[in-house]
Amino acid sequence: MDHKFDALILGGGAAGLMCAAEAGKRGRRIAVIEHADRPGKKILISGGGRCNFTNIHCQPEHFLSANPHFVKSALARYTPADFIALVEKHRIPYHEKAAGQLFCDHSAEDILKMLEAECAAAGVQIFTRTKINKVERAAEFVVRAESGVFRAPALVVATGGLSIPKMGATGFGYGVARKFGLKIRATRPALVPFVLAANERNQYCDLAGVSAEVAVSTLSGDDHAFRDKMLFTHRGLSGPAILQISSYWHTGEPIRIDLAPGRDLAAAISEGPTKNKTRNAAAVRLALQGFLPHRFAKRWVELHAPAAWNNAALAALDRQTHKWVLVPQGTDGYEKAEVTAGGVDTDELSSKTMESRKVPGLFFIGEVVDVTGHLGGHNFQWAWASGASAGRAL
Repeated sequence: MDHKFDALILGGGAAGLMCAAEAGKRGRRIAVIEHADRPGKKILISGGGRCNFTNIHCQPEHFLSANPHFVKSALARYTPADFIALVEKHRIPYHEKAAGQLFCDHSAEDILKMLEAECAAAGVQIFTRTKINKVERAAEFVVRAESGVFRAPALVVATGGLSIPKMGATGFGYGVARKFGLKIRATRPALVPFVLAANERNQYCDLAGVSAEVAVSTLSGDDHAFRDKMLFTHRGLSGPAILQISSYWHTGEPIRIDLAPGRDLAAAISEGPTKNKTRNAAAVRLALQGFLPHRFAKRWVELHAPAAWNNAALAALDRQTHKWVLVPQGTDGYEKAEVTAGGVDTDELSSKTMESRKVPGLFFIGEVVDVTGHLGGHNFQWAWASGASAGRAL
């Protein structure tokens, strides 16, 4: 069966549905082609099932890309306030958590139903369980699927990245880009837990479930550092601070962790429960327990106690506490990564419309593009903004 539309959107995730709704509102006949049995599956598992759908403080500096300026246009054209207005139009209750993160009060299902309702109102047709065999272009784009052939003068690739393959993630979108001669920036897992080397695993991973507030940074000369929770796992390190820095980390590089940001260990000892200036393991452990979980404080002292407890040794221990340097063995990979860093090179695309500079009518939006947001709703805002920009250009 042949289907003729004004535009075809490959992928029914956050960016694809937003793009479809915006284009449909402009009177375009839109088809969303989705391989899963329903659209928006990644939306449903986001934010612990409550969907951290945007961040009210979202700015260009919250994104990683080979071209840090690329995101500015789309983010300015479709802001967090625009998406919040849509949420409120559908009377979805939500709340703010730390650092401007907005979550549904009830369920991520509310956001997906909202997007589906917007698409339905705009006359968008969503084809699920549709496996694509080939994408071609002659006078128009032709998408050959097992269930039929789809034709349109415009094609939007919103197929996402490689993260969470159990949800159906593949590199399909990158293949489409290469087919039409677009460059791809090397991809890697981002917002992903670290796996520690065997030595550190033996020393710390029995503390799985213990968390502490830290400041973590790379040692590659950039200015990226994050202060938030770090969590020990059975294989390494996770938690918001670790997930954030993982987007900037490359294999073989060290990371630096400040276990006591803004704290003075010597002062903590003299002001601690002992109320004296005793320099010994017990005093240091008690001081550390003022800002680290007790089990971790005890382990840290066991592993880093100096041979003598003089002022110089204490100063050295304080420096080490603020500059714990280690080299992760790797990450938990795409299986545990929230997003994929890298992707379609932004030099290939218009920052205003997301259209290919080489192939008229071909668009790339969302995670498939070399744009990666920080944790906390920024990646969803990129999906809404890039999707809206393309949808309004169709």
